[in-house]
Amino acid sequence: MRWALVKVSLAVTVMVVVAFAVPLGLVIREMARDRAFSNAEREAAAVAPALSITTDREQLERVVASAGSDAGMAVHIPAPGDRSGGATDIGRQRATDEDIAAVRRMGRASTTEVDGGSTLLQPVALSSGEIAVVEVYVPESEVTNGVGTAWAVLAAVGAALIVGSVAVADRLGVRMVQPARRLVDGAHELGEGKLGARVPVEGPDELRRAAVAFNSMADQVVQLLANERELAADLSHRLRTPLTVLRLNAASLGDGPAAEQTRAAVEQLEREVDTIIRTARAAKPQTAAAGPGAGCDAAEVVRERMGFWSALAEDEGRKWRVAGADRPVRIPVARTDLAASLDALLGNVFRHTPEGTAFAVDLHNGEDAVIVLVSDAGTAIADPEAAMARGRGSGTDGSTGLGLDIVRRMAESTGGDVRIGSSVLGGTEVRIWIQLDGRTAPVRRGHRGAVRRRRQGRTPTPTPTQTPTPPPARAGHER
Repeated sequence: MRWALVKVSLAVTVMVVVAFAVPLGLVIREMARDRAFSNAEREAAAVAPALSITTDREQLERVVASAGSDAGMAVHIPAPGDRSGGATDIGRQRATDEDIAAVRRMGRASTTEVDGGSTLLQPVALSSGEIAVVEVYVPESEVTNGVGTAWAVLAAVGAALIVGSVAVADRLGVRMVQPARRLVDGAHELGEGKLGARVPVEGPDELRRAAVAFNSMADQVVQLLANERELAADLSHRLRTPLTVLRLNAASLGDGPAAEQTRAAVEQLEREVDTIIRTARAAKPQTAAAGPGAGCDAAEVVRERMGFWSALAEDEGRKWRVAGADRPVRIPVARTDLAASLDALLGNVFRHTPEGTAFAVDLHNGEDAVIVLVSDAGTAIADPEAAMARGRGSGTDGSTGLGLDIVRRMAESTGGDVRIGSSVLGGTEVRIWIQLDGRTAPVRRGHRGAVRRRRQGRTPTPTPTQTPTPPPARAGHER
């Protein structure tokens, strides 16, 4: 917009300058010519009184010398009774005899072009009744005297007008562009989660209205998010009553591994509910990425969660295996987020596969990424991409369709992704790609080939971040 205004202003100003400067320059040239010939007429008029009195050569020479220059003036006096031509009695003749004779016959002044300029031929009546012709030479330099300077001044004024108009248009463009840029920056900040982003109401009327509309929209977004957080907090708070009943019932179970696990699960559930309430009612949503040094030890979290689920696996007769969790593996993910993702995937295994179905958790540590594989020996999902749709679920009781979405958002917060495929156990394999440097994973050639390479101990090739779509195709799996 800024450069468009500058170009329009430049074009309009140039046209205006040309439209006025060119005619004015021609007028100045004509004025200079008229001035030069007016001076010539005055010189010729100074000689006319002397010619009407006398035709004596010596006296006329003195008159010519006092009136002008001998080299620039000539007096042509005809012989008595001779009207067919004239003779150059005094001064240098530059006009032709035909021009002089024509002026004598017509009896009025005339100008004619000669070498180096022009001449003014002025007829003067003598006392004898004859017509003498006074010739005044006007050189070209006198005709154009001051024209070049005047044209230079006009050109300078025109250039100054063009530069000034461009500068003014540029300043006006800046006044229009800056509010638009601030509006764009505010939209980017709001899109990045900076809910306090607002735009100053300034600039042209249209941009002022756009800034007011943007600020109003940002206020509404903040209000909607606050309402959503309050709703989440209220819904979470409603879980306290059934949790209290569960805790009282768990306390009456007595001793034993199952009772301890039940009480531990109830306590963990209470902590998670409290965390949800505190997070939902926080003043600002946590939208920024984890800073340097943040994160957790993925191996420790895997061992901890497998320790929790292993007791239930033994009760249901499930074989399980953990690999790659024997040494620390740092990842840029909060401990609670990774634990929630593992619980969602392992909960799907226990909820949607028959008792006795084996499962495994593998942890692979690469140079730029960490991969967590959760696989089972159940039934493979027919449409992995459709299974990633948020909020659809399987349609069965207890399936909200949010389990895999929790895992996906955790992985994508690092620049990674989640893929669903077939495991070597014969069932479903969920692969969580956690990027260590925040870059999007590059394309790989196939999930099955990568799985075989990982099973052989190779570092897997990264894959691109995938945005899940369509509803799940495998009934029974939580999404």
